[in-house]
Amino acid sequence: MTALPQQRPRRLSADEFAALPEDSGARYELQEGAVVMSPRPLPVHQRCVRELGSVLSAQCPAELEVLPEVDVDLELVAPGRPGFVRAPDLVVVSRAALRRVGAEGGVIRASEVLLAVEVLSPVTRRTDTVVKHGEYADAGIPDYWMLDLEDGVALTAAHLAGEFGYADAAPVRGTFTADRPFPARLDLDSLV
Repeated sequence: MTALPQQRPRRLSADEFAALPEDSGARYELQEGAVVMSPRPLPVHQRCVRELGSVLSAQCPAELEVLPEVDVDLELVAPGRPGFVRAPDLVVVSRAALRRVGAEGGVIRASEVLLAVEVLSPVTRRTDTVVKHGEYADAGIPDYWMLDLEDGVALTAAHLAGEFGYADAAPVRGTFTADRPFPARLDLDSLV
């Protein structure tokens, strides 16, 4: 029989999580105060994120910024409570958010995120399409894109639809055009 731990692990607030030392060996996020880890993504995933970031940055208005893998406090609980911090593959935020973080410290807040993007991978598929889908909607992030790399690239765009959370559009292959958070055109096949 396996011995059970003597103490419950301590749950962290978003501020406590943000104060932890950096570790480039794995990806860490905070879910209900518990630190969760996932392995580093595969090269095809990373290439897709890099290419998408580059294409979006080239079309992004000057007052906005496209950032890869930054911690976002989802602000789902009061400060000091066991928190939720996610690190989407890409986010679009205002430059004002970057200035605030530079002046105050801490992390990007969900209320500052205009778009969150996740590239699905075999180990994160359910987390990205179910758990984060719900968390990002609850956090009020206006738009959420999920890129599926199985059998070519497909992008599912979700937008907030009131009290029901996100409304997902049908997956798009080939060319994707967006008008939110800014006008953009993506050749999805060129991302991998």
